Amino acid sequence: MLLKPSALFTSILLFFLVSCGEKAKKTEPPAKKIEVQQDSILERNEDSQQEEKEEERFVLTEENAIDFFFNYAKGLKKNKVKVTTSMGSFTVLLYDNVPYHKANFIYLAKEKYFDSTQFHRVVKDFIIQGGNSDDRRTSKKRKEIGRYLLPPDAKKGYKHHRGTISMPSSERDNPHKLASPYEFFIVVTNPGSYHLDGSYTPFGRVIEGMDVVDAINKVPVGDGDWPWQNVYILKAEVL
Repeated sequence: MLLKPSALFTSILLFFLVSCGEKAKKTEPPAKKIEVQQDSILERNEDSQQEEKEEERFVLTEENAIDFFFNYAKGLKKNKVKVTTSMGSFTVLLYDNVPYHKANFIYLAKEKYFDSTQFHRVVKDFIIQGGNSDDRRTSKKRKEIGRYLLPPDAKKGYKHHRGTISMPSSERDNPHKLASPYEFFIVVTNPGSYHLDGSYTPFGRVIEGMDVVDAINKVPVGDGDWPWQNVYILKAEVL
């Protein structure tokens, strides 16, 4: 049966419109695909920024420590540190002419290394020693700051009088008595422990709160002179 011209024209027009509509439908991009691509780009950017931040972090080593503290000491105008413990607080005055040890102590205080460490060795009527801990956070902080030792500086005329803060030597094979930078000890012996002179580096003295140091020295201890009840350094503030 033949269609009239008007009917034929209408049929062709409908076919054309339906075909165009299907093409437009097929070429429309799904919204979900665009969203996934944007998230992937953001994740790559965040990973890249994290890698750059890790690469930029400065870590101390035995090769760069002396130069670093030599320059760091030049800009230091403050020379007092207040140490707050779980038994009270005391303040130490740091000697200006023992630059590496002074700079090291201030740097670690500003890096909050001492926060949450302990007085891990207490020897009656002799010393209290701090800066270590059996907490994993302490070893993690040491790793982040760096592994290094400091040369002894025991010829400035300072003696181990009562109240002197000094730096112990490393337990590693250490014939030159290189100092362990993360720890310190304070003399409580009256008038002093002068047999330590020449072997360790006095770098300051307690000027306030010696009664707190004496109280820590009286706590009960077990094997290895570690206090039965932990004595924490809550914070060390540069004044």
